[in-house]
Amino acid sequence: MKLNNFIKVILVSAILLCSAPSFADLATDAKLQYNKGIEYYQVGSYQQAAECFKKATELDPNYIDAYFNLGSLMEYLKQDDEALNAFKQIILRKPDDYESVYKAAELSKKLGNNEKAKMYLTLIPTDSLIGARAKELADSLEMDIPTAQAELNKPESFADANPMNNSNGVYNDITSPTGIATDPEGNLYVAGFSDNTIYKISPNNQKIVFIKSPKIDGPVGLVRDNQGNLYVANYNKNNVLKVNTGGEVSEIITNIQNPYCMHITGDLLFVSAQGSNQVIRYKLNN
Repeated sequence: MKLNNFIKVILVSAILLCSAPSFADLATDAKLQYNKGIEYYQVGSYQQAAECFKKATELDPNYIDAYFNLGSLMEYLKQDDEALNAFKQIILRKPDDYESVYKAAELSKKLGNNEKAKMYLTLIPTDSLIGARAKELADSLEMDIPTAQAELNKPESFADANPMNNSNGVYNDITSPTGIATDPEGNLYVAGFSDNTIYKISPNNQKIVFIKSPKIDGPVGLVRDNQGNLYVANYNKNNVLKVNTGGEVSEIITNIQNPYCMHITGDLLFVSAQGSNQVIRYKLNN
């Protein structure tokens, strides 16, 4: 494999700000790590480059290019499991990144999981830019993509698509889980109290960091409105946060003592304040 064909070399200028950490500062630090990774890559220090790309994704969990470069380097370094994990993170965040879907299929085949490779190939439209390469990989697996896609879309196949939805199960490795919420697509959102993180778990049990911000401190209750906004009872900071569909975090209720559980009906948000023995009613303005 020629590594130069896969690494995305995108240098991003960043300015260091002398202020308290913010979400913007975390994104800036992620870009600095990304640029550092590019510099290591350009001098052939691939392991150090991979470490920088990984750090960039930890600082900004939605950094698509950093995941892509990390995956490409891990594959080059023959660490295929790690490479596949990186491309999976892209697919969870951007399902129409068909280059990453193809890489996941290719790596699954290399790892001996042909059925998983076929599953990824069914996600690639035959008329996409990578459609021809996907067909070649499918041919090597004795698979016809249009036939497999048609079979997948039969109504009876949906019953077996996500058996966890209709059976008992356990979601593991969530740090101090507290509040939970769901969306119409079957995703589960879980607040991690001690690591100040909101996790998102897809119907097929893939877990990602949905939001991590310095504004979040001791998240407990979670609730979603009909517009897709997520509300967080921020126990340690005595406020309620709103996370909009673009991932922007804002404070909507202040000076509420130890907010705990929440409920939405219509345009009203109700919040229990454990520290003041009250329930707060708040009119939402979406």
